[in-house]
Amino acid sequence: MRVLKILNCTRDTVLATQAAVAGTSRARNIGLLRHKSLPDGQGLWIVPCEGVHTFFMKFPIDVVYLDRHKRVVKVCPNLVPWRISLCLRAHSVLELPAGKVVQTGTSRGDQLEFSDAGEV
Repeated sequence: MRVLKILNCTRDTVLATQAAVAGTSRARNIGLLRHKSLPDGQGLWIVPCEGVHTFFMKFPIDVVYLDRHKRVVKVCPNLVPWRISLCLRAHSVLELPAGKVVQTGTSRGDQLEFSDAGEV
């Protein structure tokens, strides 16, 4: 599986060193549902995507909505299980461990950069 390193260029911070890519319908539908946690440094980039749910999840996540240029259009920190979050202007969603958005100061308007971190 392809993994990415994701930087917040605006804040000069690292959001993920090993973010998986959910680029197929099957991968988008499964998302993080099979995970028991999301360790620091990991994440999931869901593309294309305008919304997520946390039904049946076992842990909270931070959700970052991005436009086609990977600019942040909305952040939803600490989305707990059994919730829905949407952003119809988004092209993709980055799911991160809860607390990462606050820790890095990531906010609307920030520019993210994705680079290849290899294969897992």
